[in-house]
Amino acid sequence: MALRITDECINCDVCEPACPNEAIYAGELIYVIDPDRCTECVGHFDEPQCVSLCPVDCIPLDTEHPESREQLLEKYRRLTVVARKRA
Repeated sequence: MALRITDECINCDVCEPACPNEAIYAGELIYVIDPDRCTECVGHFDEPQCVSLCPVDCIPLDTEHPESREQLLEKYRRLTVVARKRA
C-alpha cells in the first residue's frame, strides 16, 4: 500500500527530503504523497523513512491504494530503471 499524509501534518519538512522515490511534495496546505511513486521505501530501506522521521505520526497506510510487498517491489524496480535512464 502507498502511504498518505493526514491533516495532522505540521509541515515540518522532514519527510520530503527523506523520500528516496521523490513521492512527497508540498501540497496547498500540507505535504502530499504521490501513490504512483510511493513504495513504502521497499527496495531502499527496511521501513518507510517518512514514517520513522515524522514527529506527529500523521503518515498511515493509504487504504485506497492497496498493494502487496511484491507490487511495491515491482514499482521500486520500475522507478529505479527510469531514474537510471535519466542519469
